[in-house]
Amino acid sequence: MARTTNSDTLPFVESRYELGMLASQRVRDLNGGAEPVVDKTNDKLTVVALREIASGKLNMDTVRHEFVQSYKETPIVAADEGSLEVGTEDPLLREIDAELENALSDNPSGAAELEQEASVAADEAE
Repeated sequence: MARTTNSDTLPFVESRYELGMLASQRVRDLNGGAEPVVDKTNDKLTVVALREIASGKLNMDTVRHEFVQSYKETPIVAADEGSLEVGTEDPLLREIDAELENALSDNPSGAAELEQEASVAADEAE
């Protein structure tokens, strides 16, 4: 059973809501192989994350940054083309992106016009 209480952790976070978000991010980090900053013993990762926050040994700004980054859509570099491809499931958006990228590589001077056309096409798709 966890002996860490909310009152132990609140000096290091701004609210209980933020505590839940940051603790969950820290659990994901620990699941991913991050080293705990407190003794893990036989505790579950949720308890370890709360104990880390309450200890004050964890850099909370880093955890906040990781939390925000985890919800951003990151571009994926295609290995064969060296281009950026946004991971989307919508086939129409993938087609528009491919057309735009091909047109930009064929005609770099008309990039602004092509971007505007792609924006209009994306708006129509919605």
